[in-house]
Amino acid sequence: MVTRTAGPDVDTTRVAVSTVIFSLRRDPADDRPAVVMPLVRRTRDPYEGLWALPGGWLDLSESLDTAASRTLGETTGLAPSFLEQLYAFGAVDRSPSRVVSIVYWALVRPDEAERAAAEENVAWFDTADLPCLAFDHREIVDYALWRLRSKVGYSRIAHGLLADEFTLAELREVYEAIYSRRLDPANFRRQVENSGTLIPTERFRTGSHRPARLYRYNREVELADRGPLTHSESSRS
Repeated sequence: MVTRTAGPDVDTTRVAVSTVIFSLRRDPADDRPAVVMPLVRRTRDPYEGLWALPGGWLDLSESLDTAASRTLGETTGLAPSFLEQLYAFGAVDRSPSRVVSIVYWALVRPDEAERAAAEENVAWFDTADLPCLAFDHREIVDYALWRLRSKVGYSRIAHGLLADEFTLAELREVYEAIYSRRLDPANFRRQVENSGTLIPTERFRTGSHRPARLYRYNREVELADRGPLTHSESSRS
C-alpha cells in the first residue's frame, strides 16, 4: 500500500516527486555561461537548514508528470522548457521514514530563470560548487548531470537552454557549459553545419562584433542516433 498521509509509526512507503532543474548563468568574471540549478532550504527536520531539491509528496489523485509540474511550480515558480522522468531512488536508508522519490529533470532557459519571481528559501547554485545537500540529493544531482552530458550529444536537448533562434557561438557555449571544457570553434561549426540538424535563417545577431547568423533547429530531423558532436569529440577531456 502506498500513501502520503500516514504518521511515522505506521509501516508505509511514501512516494515523493522531486525535480533537478538546470539552467545557464553567465559568470561575470569571464562572461561565459555555467550550468546552475535552484535548491530549496529545508525548514524542518530531517536536515533542517540544509539545501535540497525542490519537490513534494505525490497526491493520490494525480499523475507523476502532473505532480512534477505542480511541485516545481509551488517551490520555485518555474515553468521548464523540458521535463522528463529521470529515475526512481528508493534506498531503504535514504530517509528516516521509507520514502521512494520519483525524480524528474528539467531545463529552464536563462531568460525564463531570470524572470522568475524570487521564492522564499530558494537559491541558485553553480553545479560545480554545490553546498552540502540533504538526503541522497547529491547522488541524484550527479546522476542528472551525467544524463545531461550524455544526452546532449545525440538529441536536441541543448535547445532547452536556448532561444528559438541562436548563433553557433551561443550553441557552442551551451555545449561548453555542459561539458565543462572549451570546444574548438572551427570543428564545432563544421560538425553542426554538416549534421543537417540546423536551419540557417536570414536574420543576424548584431553587436560589437561582426554580425552572426541566427539558426534554428530542424524539427523534421530525428536526432536519436545523431548530433552535432561526434563520440570522440564529446568524450574527449
